[in-house]
Amino acid sequence: MIYRVYIKRIVDVLFSLAVLSLVWPAIGIAVLAIKFSSEGPIFFTQNRVGLNGKTFKIYKLRTMSVDVNRGVKQTNQADPEVFGVGKILRRLKIDELPQIFNVLIGDMSVVGPRPCLEVTKQEMPEWALRRFELRPGMTGLAQVSGNVSLPWQKRWEFDVRYVEKCSFATDAIIILKTLFVVLFGEERFRRA
Repeated sequence: MIYRVYIKRIVDVLFSLAVLSLVWPAIGIAVLAIKFSSEGPIFFTQNRVGLNGKTFKIYKLRTMSVDVNRGVKQTNQADPEVFGVGKILRRLKIDELPQIFNVLIGDMSVVGPRPCLEVTKQEMPEWALRRFELRPGMTGLAQVSGNVSLPWQKRWEFDVRYVEKCSFATDAIIILKTLFVVLFGEERFRRA
């Protein structure tokens, strides 16, 4: 309990600052690539549900063409709305790096259940709401276990399992696995 309440937040801030000092050139290059390859804003923001069901604004690099009439739906790399540079940013998870700022301000954690849309929360069964007991993460157990290739029900099961087993060791393992997912692709890490 001490880790979940106190130490995890300290680790999040220190880890995020360390990562930011390493990845800021990649973010800068991505910003320029988006600017010169697609019309629209550099950043994409969206309301997501976080700790204890509180809504916050998540930050990402924009990887899709701007369509004000687009409905809410799960997007993957093959969708035609994802422009060329966006496909690369998504594959390497560079589009997620601005969430380091979400971690620094306390809306997110480095590791935790991914923050969801309000409409997704409304579709969750009661047991899955336990995922909101922790700050949402940039990465999580579901993300290193198949992510978007998994049905929502299975992702929520991984999220609840993470809430139950949250520890420094679990977070370290998930961060390490995340590096492998970035290098080799999500599809290689699907598990039951």
